[in-house]
Amino acid sequence: MNMPSQTRRQFIKTTSISAAALPLLGTSVLQAQTGSSKTIGFALAGLGNLSTHQLAPALQKTKYCRLTGIVTGHPAKASAWKAQYNIPDKNIYNYDNMEDMANNPDIDVVYVVTPNGLHAEHTIKAARAGKHVLCEKPMEISTEKCQQMIDECKKAGKQLAIGYRLHFEPNNLECIRLAHEQVFGQLKMIEAGFGGRFGDPNVWRFNPALSGGGCLMDMGIYALQATRYITGEEPAEVSAITSVMNHAWFKEIEESIVWEIKFPSGVLARCASTYSFSGMQRFTAFAENGWFELNPAYGYGGIHGVRSDGQPIEFPQIDQFAAEMDDFAQCILENRPTRVPGEEGLRDVKAMMAIYESARTGKTVSLA
Repeated sequence: MNMPSQTRRQFIKTTSISAAALPLLGTSVLQAQTGSSKTIGFALAGLGNLSTHQLAPALQKTKYCRLTGIVTGHPAKASAWKAQYNIPDKNIYNYDNMEDMANNPDIDVVYVVTPNGLHAEHTIKAARAGKHVLCEKPMEISTEKCQQMIDECKKAGKQLAIGYRLHFEPNNLECIRLAHEQVFGQLKMIEAGFGGRFGDPNVWRFNPALSGGGCLMDMGIYALQATRYITGEEPAEVSAITSVMNHAWFKEIEESIVWEIKFPSGVLARCASTYSFSGMQRFTAFAENGWFELNPAYGYGGIHGVRSDGQPIEFPQIDQFAAEMDDFAQCILENRPTRVPGEEGLRDVKAMMAIYESARTGKTVSLA
């Protein structure tokens, strides 16, 4: 593989935190004292549903962050956000003048929340303005663009993190612990899936130039991620099939997809994603002496699960977005790397491109 797999020990160190500390978590994770009262200024680039209903409210709960700027192409949104969050005119930008942020010390981080196919453009503009970047997943719609994002942020000497909020979610972290500490013995197989129904085919997610694909890029990435962080490995080979039943809506993207992964250790994963129905939001990991699962596994709240020995997996719910932003702010304040860097986003995109290739050709695709 171009990017060697992390060992299980390395993965635990960089992706997990001690499950014993999880019950103590409040609205933000990793609230270690930095010895500084400084907070990190965030500008949200893209003021759609996620920014409006999740990120902006989460920023009000963080310990190390503050909402100081916005980037939008809609003057009406700019006016509404200015009034609601007391954002000064000098901290309001559009996508054509993002480079002017270079002269604005109020903004330390740009959180890119635009459509997938615009992530590289907006990340690169932010990096060239001297800002750290937190970018929503999927990172981009091609591995080439992902690498460009990584290179530009490194060139600027700024950190690039990808919005993998479940890397900070206590119940998912507990499942990582169960797998890596082999509480039920050696891991053997994983089943994972995430699906939902859309009521409007005119949204940008149905445009492959902006989305990069269908349900796999949007929801299936959660199932793919789960198999990767549970095993602590990178896929060795994948095979996949897609299906379209609603041809009026799904003209250019897949409606449903099923894929299988073989990991280097021999662990097998069977995954699925769909835009045709809701209710599939789970993963189950099978080991030689038992199993564990989360159902639901990927939502903004309500995540919980169970083990084969009858014990529940039900840690306190947190604001996952506040957790991920607080952690990135601390990485900047303490000059330490993020656990969800651009390279992590690149690995997912690489795997998804292989899944699409397999579905297109009908052949198993090797990632070795």
